[in-house]
Amino acid sequence: MMWMCVTVFLLWMRSGRCTDKANTSDLIEYTAADFYEKLHSGKMMFIYFEHQVSPTISLFLVELEKSVEALQDYGVLVGKVNCNKELVYTYCAEEQLLHTAFLFRGGKEFLSFDLDTIFDVNSIVSEVLFAILRDEIKYVHTDADLLAMEKAARGKKDIVLGYVCSLGTQEHRSIMETAYVYGSKYQFILITGGPVLKHLGVNESSPSPRVWFLHCRVHSGFMTPMTSERCPLTRMRKPLSTLSLHSFLQLMEAPLVTEVYDDPSSVQPPQFPYQQTPQVFLFSHPATEHLDLDTATTLAWRLRGLALLLLVHRQSPAVKTLDEYNAAYRLPEKSLEVKYLTLNSLDEVLVLFADQEKDEEEEEEDEEDNEGVDDDEEDSHFGKLDDEIAAAVFENRGTLSDMDSVTQLTSDNFHSAVAQSGLTVVLFYLKWDAVSMAFLSSFIEVAERLADSEVNEVQMSVVDCSEWTDLCAAQPGSAVPFQPITAFPSVLLLHPQHPAQHFRGMLGSESLHRFIMISRVASPVRLSTLEEAQSFLLEVPHPELAGYQLDRVVGLFEAQTQTGLLDEDSWPPAFEFYDFLKIMDMQEPDSAQQQTPKEEEEEVNVKEHVVVEDMTGDNRHAHSEL
Repeated sequence: MMWMCVTVFLLWMRSGRCTDKANTSDLIEYTAADFYEKLHSGKMMFIYFEHQVSPTISLFLVELEKSVEALQDYGVLVGKVNCNKELVYTYCAEEQLLHTAFLFRGGKEFLSFDLDTIFDVNSIVSEVLFAILRDEIKYVHTDADLLAMEKAARGKKDIVLGYVCSLGTQEHRSIMETAYVYGSKYQFILITGGPVLKHLGVNESSPSPRVWFLHCRVHSGFMTPMTSERCPLTRMRKPLSTLSLHSFLQLMEAPLVTEVYDDPSSVQPPQFPYQQTPQVFLFSHPATEHLDLDTATTLAWRLRGLALLLLVHRQSPAVKTLDEYNAAYRLPEKSLEVKYLTLNSLDEVLVLFADQEKDEEEEEEDEEDNEGVDDDEEDSHFGKLDDEIAAAVFENRGTLSDMDSVTQLTSDNFHSAVAQSGLTVVLFYLKWDAVSMAFLSSFIEVAERLADSEVNEVQMSVVDCSEWTDLCAAQPGSAVPFQPITAFPSVLLLHPQHPAQHFRGMLGSESLHRFIMISRVASPVRLSTLEEAQSFLLEVPHPELAGYQLDRVVGLFEAQTQTGLLDEDSWPPAFEFYDFLKIMDMQEPDSAQQQTPKEEEEEVNVKEHVVVEDMTGDNRHAHSEL
């Protein structure tokens, strides 16, 4: 009898704790007035109308609370109305609505969900996003349906085709979250089974979630126009998750073939976001250049999603590889080691990476077999991720970056904040985007470094585009000095009364810091005397730039006598100034760098000739560009 009492007490405590947790501030409990106010404002809301609390309802409310933050990132308010306290007609008067939650959009009921279909946070988020995106995400069942979608997308959009065994799973959520971000760029299609799987080569007896990328746009990588009615298809090899899908889509945007004029050992390993992708090198000879490019393109399509292909031009003097080798490769885990091969056919390269893919699939199957062994290891799959950004996000999950060192800009304070600073560096990010949050940490690190160096004239600022969409999507012609932000994260440098300047370097603290330090100096600098030009070329850079080799470019211009402009007599003779620049160039220790034959020829032409152009009207033309 005592054990029965203890059991009942523990069950009551568990149920009570769930109810208390569900009533925390994360899950908003709306009054009837609050509900109608939000409804008439047109906001998107996901609401449960609570009649009575049972163990099943308590567990649902716990999962609903977990979805609050995730859905708020997509502009959906999540909450509940206690019908025992507040009476909302229609929704509180009918007992059959006890097991139903509702999505409201545009001031009216948009869709209802049975609680059996939204049983945990993954199913809640995936089903709500699926409902919001139902006009953007297509569903196909047969191969004929897919063929019709390919024909419609031909020349317009690439297609992302996702297969999940059932709706409401973690994989379904990953596809929905990615579609929310990339829906305007790609056409997303979802399949859960049917005859179309046979066309895709999926074995229905042991199905696992898959993603394919269909190249339906006209790509520069195509050597000849697409003649087949089907779009070329690339399968994602890694296990499906939001982060792996994001990385896969970035890899699909990589150049099909990259032509280089350096030895493979001198070529830099892949940079972000391709740093975990192998490189394959093929060698080209001048006599067979076009044939070699066709061969490289054919192999690149077969390696799409597995490796990056580079075509090395042997006519460059920088290429030192022996002629006996016609291929080479570099693996990401051995980023500096290049292995050379003598291939008899391209299939040998495919076998090399097919074996690697087979090993990864076997590891994946082993992980699936071991699922559920220990509930404490539910996040252990993050340890398998080889993506640098994913690792950074995992390490920092659950913690928010300290934003004290940056200014948070909004639609209200943007113009005044930019006007008060000579240089404002703005990061536009999405707080639910993994790459954005990883780079945000690097951005804050740069801000703290500038503050420690007493670089006070630079204002580091951030804009959360998931909250201030009107600012990030401002159209040309409005008061903002930039085009609508469509890629995240994006960094702009803003000078008052000047166009915005994009940061297009690597998403790392070091490259961003260097870019900002260089951008502090006004450019171009107006030089009027030989002494000023000499001072400009010999200027000692800021201590923070020590160790960097900064290039300086000087141009000679003619100008008519006008207010604020130098007259012709004020300029030093072109040949005298040009001789001085040649002397400075010869004194530069690192001036002799490896270049392609074409670049060397252009450099010789620049050094041997001074180009003089006549002036017409108010135009100013350069004498020479160095």
